[in-house]
Amino acid sequence: MVTCYLNYVLDPYKLKEFEHYAKLWIPLVEKFGGQHHGYFLPSEGANNIALALFSFPSLAEYERYRQDSMKDPACIKAFQYAEETRCIISYERSFFRPVFGAAS
Repeated sequence: MVTCYLNYVLDPYKLKEFEHYAKLWIPLVEKFGGQHHGYFLPSEGANNIALALFSFPSLAEYERYRQDSMKDPACIKAFQYAEETRCIISYERSFFRPVFGAAS
């Protein structure tokens, strides 16, 4: 399993737009076989940083999702929404291997 960690720098005056963008992507990631762990918007501290976490069974399946999302009409609309609203200033993507508690 691989978990994608996204660290966003946002326009702090467009948090409402980013929240809408986030809600668009959660079902889209799941549509392509991923498990979305949610978006985390600013609360206390920095007012322009948000995070997202989602997992795929393998890096190969994540890459397939990335390729397929570039052709999917709903994904294209979500990309366009972010571009039109300019709610995202920049983002960084990292990948992690999750470790969970011992099996019961």
